[in-house]
Order: sequence, then structure tokens, then C-alpha cells
Amino acid sequence: MRIELTGKTAIVTGSTGGIGLAIAKGLAGAGATVVVNGRGQARVDAALAAIREATPGATLRGFAGDLGTAEGCAALVAAEPTTDILVNNLGIFELVDFFDLEDADWSQFFEVNVMSGVRLSRAYAPAMVTRGWGRILFMSSESGLNTPPDMIQYGFSKTAQLAISRGLAKRLAATGVTVNAVLPGPTLSEGVEAMLAGPAAAAGQTPLEAFTDFIKAHRPSSILRRPASVEEVANMVVYVASPLSSATTGAALRVDGGVVDTIA
Repeated sequence: MRIELTGKTAIVTGSTGGIGLAIAKGLAGAGATVVVNGRGQARVDAALAAIREATPGATLRGFAGDLGTAEGCAALVAAEPTTDILVNNLGIFELVDFFDLEDADWSQFFEVNVMSGVRLSRAYAPAMVTRGWGRILFMSSESGLNTPPDMIQYGFSKTAQLAISRGLAKRLAATGVTVNAVLPGPTLSEGVEAMLAGPAAAAGQTPLEAFTDFIKAHRPSSILRRPASVEEVANMVVYVASPLSSATTGAALRVDGGVVDTIA
């Protein structure tokens, strides 16, 4: 089985690091023209350089802008009017107690994690339908099914993505455009490493060791018993973005290491 995306254009939001950068690398490696996004030009340029190092000759473009705003989304669409593959990866997370969250915090999570994908899907899907082919992916999370008590605002936003993905898949039925959600579980991304760096150092551990202990203690249903790598998550996304996944739509595809304890 060979995944071939030559001739396809892919936009990956929030792709200057972590899972997003791994997805961009994977899509570029399969031959797609990839549009990399981040809020700052320096981060975008660094991500483009990293992808070129991994895939010499890759066709890439960059867009620096805040897609957590309506204005940022409109600017991206003006710069990149069409795409074949849209990966709604942009997202924020933070460990905050429910009673410490203000209204503005809830609004920010909704705007960044949910509305960015809504706005871009609404902008790009019609032309995909006209062409008879397209892939829209929402990067949700196992937290969308298992709401974490220390990140309720994050879990709510990821559950919302699942509802939008499923509903939009039905809205685009029989058009050749598929819509799916990918649900990573505990993943050792740059953001998680940064969050764990202090506590891990204090305990004399590496971030990987600290995260593995966290999973064993707080995600005991994990079958993998370790965090996933960003590349392991990206592999699922690249497949779902390809023509090989043509019969997969409206799905919530888990890359969670078995954390969600269900046979469905």
C-alpha cells in the first residue's frame, strides 16, 4: 500500500510544532503541497526549514496568522483560496480548575479549538464538493470522550469537534468529500514536554518518564502504557487524508493507545 498525494494541496493549521508539524511532514513526504500555519513568521519559517530537511524538494508555503480569530481565518482564505485537504489541528490546552475559569477562558477555547475549524471548513468545503474530492479532518482528542476534570474547558471543545465532524460528514454525503475526526490520546508533543519539564526535572526524570508515570497513574485504562509519539498520530492523519481512505467518513478515529475503554 502506497500513499500518494502528489498534486494535492493540504492546509494544516497550527503546524509549526508538535502533532501539527509531524502531520505537515507526513503529508509533504507523501507528495502533497503543504501550507504551514503559525501565528508568527519566525516559527513558520523554522517549521518550513524542518520539513525541507526531512523531505528535500518538498513543495511548501507558509501562512503566519492567528486562526483563532475570524479575521485570521479570512486572511488565510484570501491567501490560499482553495485546498484539497484541510487538517483542523489548531488547538490550545491548559490545566485549570473549573472554578478558576472565567467567561473569557471559555470563549477563547471555543474560538480557537472549535470556530477555527468551523470557519475554514465552511470556506473550503464548497469547492471540494464542486471538484468531487476533498478531505476535512478535525484533530479532536480522547478528552472529547473522557472529559478530564482538570481541563473541562478543553474536553468540551474536543467534544464539540466530534459533533461538528459527524454532522458535516452527513451534510456532505455522497459528494466525494469525507469528514473525519482523529482522537489522539496522551501524546508527547512539544507542548506537553514543556508543561512537564519543571515537574520532571524536580523528580529527577525526563519528560517521557514523567509522562509515562502520569499515564499509569491517571490513565490506567491505557493499553499502550506509554505516550504516543507525534509521528504515530500523524501516520493516521496522512492515511485518512489520502485517496485510500475513501470509504471512511463520519468517523472518530482513535489513536489513543486504548485509553478509551470501549469495544466500539
